[in-house]
Amino acid sequence: MSTRRQNARNWTIAAGIAILTVGVLVYASPGSDAQIESTAKNSEVFKTFLNGDSIDVKSRDGFVTLTGTVTDLSHKDLAEETVANEAGVVSVNNKLVVTATSTVNSSDAWIGVKVKTTLLSHRSVNGFKTQVDVKDRVVTLRGESNSRAQKELTGDYAQNVDGVDRVINNLAVTPSTGPTLAAQMDDASITAQVKVMLLYHRSTSALKTVVKTKDGVVALSGKAQNAAEKELVTKLVNDVQGVKEVQNQMTIAPGK
Repeated sequence: MSTRRQNARNWTIAAGIAILTVGVLVYASPGSDAQIESTAKNSEVFKTFLNGDSIDVKSRDGFVTLTGTVTDLSHKDLAEETVANEAGVVSVNNKLVVTATSTVNSSDAWIGVKVKTTLLSHRSVNGFKTQVDVKDRVVTLRGESNSRAQKELTGDYAQNVDGVDRVINNLAVTPSTGPTLAAQMDDASITAQVKVMLLYHRSTSALKTVVKTKDGVVALSGKAQNAAEKELVTKLVNDVQGVKEVQNQMTIAPGK
């Protein structure tokens, strides 16, 4: 084989290796910084729950920094969870500042935040039309519900939020339709809602539940103390906005 032909062959092999290497690198980076920032801002959580907040999302090589202000601590958590579940994100540095005057977990203000966020996450109740007031850990609900059953369910969800002692349900039953979240919700928004909702519920707050969502199908893993606890998680997640199906793969581990 001539030297020229050998050099050409070597160049072809080198070029092929280079192309393959680039392909592997591209495959290993499913989300560019621009895509990460755009996806976060266009997520359903950002457009619906966080639309009144001022949040800046900056990504550098998948390391995301959140800056700006939010009205309460639950919004800070939701923003972080939503971004953390995006393709290509390596880590999230949450520098968001909460503008609310009280964010202590045991305070009435924090309980109110958890109740409101929980109601907004569930599709079977009308969280948009429910006013939540808290005094001495007693929650008063005002506003509208579409039916007697929806009113009772709203009260049940509020009662089961960690920290709530009692619920006074003053919702008026008025058949109507209010604003709802998009039927086709993005997976990152669904995952964020599920995680925060489970964290706020008094019976599931201590569970170490791993949540993954693909095309609206939520896969759960982790440990439950008994079958009833596992069933409760499935029931709660099934009613989260945007969830199409729940695959509960949690294992039963008594005395976890």
